[in-house]
Amino acid sequence: MGQQTNHVRHGLTRRQALGIGVSTLLAGGAGAGCNLLSTDPTTQKKATGPAASKGREAPMLAERVKAGTLPPVGSRLPKKPLVVEPAERIGQYGGTWRAAMLGPDTAWLDRSVGYDPVLRWRPDARTFGRDQVVPGVAESFEVNADATEYVFRFREGTRWSDGEPFTADDVLFAYDDVLRNEDISPLLAAAYLSADGPATLEKIDDYAVRVTFPAPNALFAQRMATKAYGLDFVRLPKHYLSQFHASYADNADQLAEEEKLGDWVALFDAKRDRWANPELPTLNAWMIKQPVGEGDRVVAERNPYYWKVDPDGSQLPYLDEFVNTLITDPEVMLLKATNGEFDMQTRTITSLRNKPVLAQSREKGGYEFVDMVNANMNTAIISLNLCHKDPVKREIFRNRDFRIGLSHAINRPEIIVAAYQRQGEPAQPAPRPESDFYDETLAKQYTEYDVDLANSHLDRAGYSDRDGDGLRLGPDGSPIRFSVEIASQDYGFAWASVMDLVRGYWREVGIEVNIRAEDGDLFYERKDANLFDAVVWQGDVGGMDPRLEPRYYMPYRDESNFALAWAEWYQTKGAGGEEPPAAVREQMRLYDQMAATADPAEQDQLLRDVIAMAREQFYAIGIALPPKGYCIRRTDFHNVPATMMIESDYPEPGPSNPEQYFTTRT
Repeated sequence: MGQQTNHVRHGLTRRQALGIGVSTLLAGGAGAGCNLLSTDPTTQKKATGPAASKGREAPMLAERVKAGTLPPVGSRLPKKPLVVEPAERIGQYGGTWRAAMLGPDTAWLDRSVGYDPVLRWRPDARTFGRDQVVPGVAESFEVNADATEYVFRFREGTRWSDGEPFTADDVLFAYDDVLRNEDISPLLAAAYLSADGPATLEKIDDYAVRVTFPAPNALFAQRMATKAYGLDFVRLPKHYLSQFHASYADNADQLAEEEKLGDWVALFDAKRDRWANPELPTLNAWMIKQPVGEGDRVVAERNPYYWKVDPDGSQLPYLDEFVNTLITDPEVMLLKATNGEFDMQTRTITSLRNKPVLAQSREKGGYEFVDMVNANMNTAIISLNLCHKDPVKREIFRNRDFRIGLSHAINRPEIIVAAYQRQGEPAQPAPRPESDFYDETLAKQYTEYDVDLANSHLDRAGYSDRDGDGLRLGPDGSPIRFSVEIASQDYGFAWASVMDLVRGYWREVGIEVNIRAEDGDLFYERKDANLFDAVVWQGDVGGMDPRLEPRYYMPYRDESNFALAWAEWYQTKGAGGEEPPAAVREQMRLYDQMAATADPAEQDQLLRDVIAMAREQFYAIGIALPPKGYCIRRTDFHNVPATMMIESDYPEPGPSNPEQYFTTRT
């Protein structure tokens, strides 16, 4: 049986390594700069000046070693630490990464200081093929020819942030006692399933595990590089969490009662919350010291047992701490950015509407734009609820001509001018033009603004009769009215303004809608309970490579907002949700075939077939293709690559190796 083996090279000289073997990970291109709105790499400036002499560890840790409160660095590193090649140059120790998040946006923490998965994406990844995956916490991995067996070998001597060893026992605890424990995890995530059932894990030795599937699972290596699944095996320290787990601790329920929690499961969930529990040991570069929920900052301090080094053999990270300010007002966040109060920020403030303001203040704020490859493929996706509990609305929304009519009624060029500063172009949910999976028909169908054509499709749908106010009558004889729910945090895509315009366009063709803005918690509560008529969200996945997340091209998971019940049926293999129509089931079958196919070319073709089927289904209505993205970094904050991708499954800036960022700010 043939095998694909992925090993990492040894990158230090004998002098640099000081007797230890190492493995190397590229960090990406050069630092960033620009002119006005430009993020053209040709205009970027490179930092100059030699790196300070720094030794093998940070001064703050060297002091602890000298005081006898911390072991020497050589005993804190694994036998073969991962060597990170800097994006720009060897850095220097010290300083703080200052950033911010709008409310308790833990997704930003996941992306900035929380991305150290089993495997990881190459910094320059633009697709999600297996060739874009490199070792992370795992030193190497092997995949057999039919993708039913994966072997992960971890670095001997890797330690949690409290100094305890990380071993295969931690991995087995995570899978067998957490992911497969029905009290903690009622449903096993799809990443660990194959057509014939779930994976089994076997301990080979203290530093290696074998994952075996009863049928092929050709995407498992890639999923081990995502923040959704890649952290599952490496963020649940057995030595700490087992003391709150009923299978290991007879007093688990008593401990829960003492902390005023309902049962041991609630206690366990609280203790494994890495952003709220600073006692939880981690493998990340920085450890939480001030958690979410305590004050207006989240503070993380360097992990003295971090398992990566730079090419000089110096332990990473370079930066002493990460300080993230919690801000409730987006205008305050923008003001702080223009004042140069953030060292590097890729989220929340870097919107289309903020770009002119940020551009004008670059010199004053001492920051530059970094070019981002935008894998987001739509600014606003309107999903009518095809599985609505109301049979009348369900019938209306499932009528394809009805959805086509609504799409033709939208004046996208006007929206792009009014809401997006003339940036972008009309588009449906579809892979971007830069993608290998671009489907022009899917991207452009029904985007022409044509009121006559819209009315024709709505008439053809069977709703030609109108009341005295000009509203079309539904199958029950009542005027067609429904609500569209939007989240108040719109990630810079101006959903309130966009939907206010859409409301007017749809009224012109005889459909009345109410726009309902809600905070994120209520939005998701109503969505998850299937209590909505329609919702709006961004096309944040599937723009470059949809193989891991086809949520907008088929009912795939709980973010396929147009048909959550069909997606539940798919995820539970028919145990829950609602069985979809035959054509949708065939699309799901093709996707499953793709996910079980180890041959890359055959896999790509099957994925194209899945995307092509989305044309005919026309599940949801898009507004505009976003232009290229950007982020900001101060000119004295270094080793941020010249470009990186924006995508949920590529959780920027995590794959760019933030542990090698450094500052020369004084």
